[in-house]
Amino acid sequence: MTLVGLLTFGAVYGAAVASPGPGVAAVLARVLARGLRGTPAFIGGFVVGDLVWFALAATALHAVAQTFAVLFIAIRYAGAAYLLYLAWKLWTAPAVSEGVAAGSPSERPLRLSLGGLSLTLGNPKVLFSFMALLPMVVDLGTLSLPGFLEIAVAMAVILSAVLGGYALLAAFGRRFITSPRAVRIVNRGTGALMAGAAVTIATR
Repeated sequence: MTLVGLLTFGAVYGAAVASPGPGVAAVLARVLARGLRGTPAFIGGFVVGDLVWFALAATALHAVAQTFAVLFIAIRYAGAAYLLYLAWKLWTAPAVSEGVAAGSPSERPLRLSLGGLSLTLGNPKVLFSFMALLPMVVDLGTLSLPGFLEIAVAMAVILSAVLGGYALLAAFGRRFITSPRAVRIVNRGTGALMAGAAVTIATR
């Protein structure tokens, strides 16, 4: 794959993932409510999910997504249900510091990663975006394994950097939330934001 093609893909992909959406909303809501702990695992789930969709697009397996449409619908609703569960937990959370809740089961890295993965796989529009974007920068019929790996690495770096940037901004803002009343407002506000992301995923 040419350097120009890779840079073009990176620029377009970076702009797409930086646009506000369910993934960005989920990361912001979680960091505002719980802090940065567990965020790498949560973001890792999004990265794996995007790589799965990219692999489907790059290997021309769009037909697989259509054949197993019911499976992808089930994954979509599972992801939405997980977001609603997190929204409920945030809405009902006590107004305490993040240290009190740090040991809860929802903070386990594997569960966080699966949460991010299910949210991404629950959004099949990512596949269609790749199907539209990739032909503009690479010939899928001649895409070699090194070229595939180059794109995959670029995606992992870009998505991690973008979502990590949002997470750091949310963590910075969270430093100024200290009173119990402010914590309660943030918990409920981020819970509502998470619920909105769930509705967005379920209705796409």
